[in-house]
Amino acid sequence: MLTPLSTDTGTDEFVAAAIPADAPDHDLRAAAATRAAGMALPSPEQEVWRYSRIAELRLADFEPAAVRTTVSGSEQVLAADEAFVAQLVAGMDVHDVFDELNAAYHRTVAISVPAGKVLAEPIVVTHHIEGGTVGGAGVALYPRLVIHGGADSEFTVVERFESSDDTHALVVPRLLVHAAQAARVSYVGVNLLGAHTWQLGHQQATGERDSTTLLGTVAIGGDYARVRTDARVTGQGATTKQVALYYADGTQMHDFRTLQDHIAPKTYSDLLFKGAVQNTAKSVYTGLIRIREEAKGSVAFQTNRNLTLSAGAWAESVPNLDIRTNDVKCSHASTVGPIDDEQRFYLESRGIPPEVAERLVVLGFFDDVLNLLPVSSGSLAALRADIRARVANKLAGGR
Repeated sequence: MLTPLSTDTGTDEFVAAAIPADAPDHDLRAAAATRAAGMALPSPEQEVWRYSRIAELRLADFEPAAVRTTVSGSEQVLAADEAFVAQLVAGMDVHDVFDELNAAYHRTVAISVPAGKVLAEPIVVTHHIEGGTVGGAGVALYPRLVIHGGADSEFTVVERFESSDDTHALVVPRLLVHAAQAARVSYVGVNLLGAHTWQLGHQQATGERDSTTLLGTVAIGGDYARVRTDARVTGQGATTKQVALYYADGTQMHDFRTLQDHIAPKTYSDLLFKGAVQNTAKSVYTGLIRIREEAKGSVAFQTNRNLTLSAGAWAESVPNLDIRTNDVKCSHASTVGPIDDEQRFYLESRGIPPEVAERLVVLGFFDDVLNLLPVSSGSLAALRADIRARVANKLAGGR
């Protein structure tokens, strides 16, 4: 049994739940549960949780449950080697109690694409977030996705999180991406969660020599949705790209914390996050580019742009650099502000109604992010169209 979090640390207790005795990794799960029991919940006083809503969370309101996950497109690859997956998972960083809770209660989907394999169609992993009642008990779900790309492989994985507005849930997903030499691995996470669901995500990606990893995020749903992404380039010539589109309305909040970690020389990273907030919604972005001592000749860019579409909306953007060597090229930029008046005036002066002009400007604002996501052709074209439609619906006041 998982014992409650100690009240001596100032945390709330939460409902204990049994770890299946027949689980192959029962001992590892039990050890993680024990560690979690002695840990405090994070606090907004910690820099990495600054501006967050973590102080509102009561773990006592959620009981661990199994997530229902469906996978399509997996017939294109071989079953992942369990020992190798365990080796990858053992290398995951542990930052807080939520990492340990995921280790105790996780339901894992593992995808391993063999060396040299190129997949024309994506693998789609959908987590159906169900259970819990608004105003009553909620459920806590701990999905884990492990992705390995063999040498010189190429493929895309789409991970979807879906729940209805009458679902009361806490989702604590973990993502581990590993790209071997010259692999080209693309990932897109799509948040379509309901109005009473929280998400506290942590992603870790590692790219070896000459590999390319793309980590994409589309955040539309949820009450409070947070994703921490640690993207590492550990082999010379490796590239990592991070892109995100997020839109919050009502009282929603989207929260992103990113790390571009250059460990090897002549590596490259690029980040473009764009978001919009309206009504009394909020967004937070804090990012760090870290160029380590051994990473000479590296190049890194970081850009965050935010639109505030209502007087009560709020966005925070905090880019940072940590450069520990010379012979590098780095830049970071961020903006927060309303729609450009000149763009709006240009459209309205040509007879376009104000509400249509605003919709066109916002959709145009997001276009370069959509163009970077691997969703522009094949079966993923429908996903791109769906994202645009959902953005337009939010702008019109829908959910």
